[in-house]
Amino acid sequence: MTAVPRAFASFLAAFLVLTPLPWHWRARNIPTLSLILWLFVLNVAHGVNVIEWYDNIDVKLQIWCDIISKLVIGANMAIPAACFCLAMRLEGIAAVRNVKTNFTDKRRKTIVDLAICVGAPMIQMALHYVVQGHRFDIVEGFGCQPDTYVSIPEFFLIWFIPILLCISTFVLGGLAFRHFFKRRATFARHLAVSTSGLTPSRYFRLMSMSLALMIWNLLIFALTLYFNYRNGLRPWTNWADVHSNWLAMGRFPALLIPRYVLRWTLFLWWTIPITAYMFFAFFAFGRDAVSEYTIYPAGLLDRIQTRYRFVKTSRIVPFSDVITFFQLLIS
Repeated sequence: MTAVPRAFASFLAAFLVLTPLPWHWRARNIPTLSLILWLFVLNVAHGVNVIEWYDNIDVKLQIWCDIISKLVIGANMAIPAACFCLAMRLEGIAAVRNVKTNFTDKRRKTIVDLAICVGAPMIQMALHYVVQGHRFDIVEGFGCQPDTYVSIPEFFLIWFIPILLCISTFVLGGLAFRHFFKRRATFARHLAVSTSGLTPSRYFRLMSMSLALMIWNLLIFALTLYFNYRNGLRPWTNWADVHSNWLAMGRFPALLIPRYVLRWTLFLWWTIPITAYMFFAFFAFGRDAVSEYTIYPAGLLDRIQTRYRFVKTSRIVPFSDVITFFQLLIS
């Protein structure tokens, strides 16, 4: 099998997560914008890695590998953080705490959203250095992979907070649904008078998406922890010992990797495109998405009709008119 199928799956996922971007940008929905950005970057990186290292373990694109390795660690925090932030906002709306907000409230919420969705992953990427045994690994067929020193500090620095965010998202989701059932007769009117800009369908789509992604992430976290810790934890001796070989770059040819490890690595690789497809599925066929699909073709037709009129009396269109037509079309 060539690199084409997996590279195509990654680039397709990167493209699909961008389709709901206009609506979320207009709504200034920072949690979903954060999800779009992280999933887009990760899937592009996955596609590039597959193409570059599909049949080799050459040491190349070292700065790229340094950056991507950190971004993979950051995404470990970013996706749960964005879903938690979204669930927190939706629970506040359902609880009638965020019915109407002024400029100061909106600015405060924006700062909180940015701190959780952007600040927390950046802190996670910085803390990764504490448990980073060496720069990165290069796995044949998969490319750059981050390294972690499997130990008790590694669990608390890399895994504990994301797992806590997943659990908190479930709690907030449960509270949001509890609020809904308490006032389900007036919930649509409650959303209409609020400044959230949400309809019931948008509200439940966002909440369902955050809960579904958290179930998926908890499953990935549980399986990853089982696989990483199946042979026990390494002792944390001291800083110098853990980082003694930090400049090294591990290289792993596929022939020397046990088959069950390769299958596990392939499963982890597919979790990123699948997460993007899940995100796309929640927004691809809603009323907002369908309206977005029709805006641009309608705008194109309107531009054609208003900027240029064909001469109806002549069957032969001069070549200069054709050039003018395309110049007006792309202007």
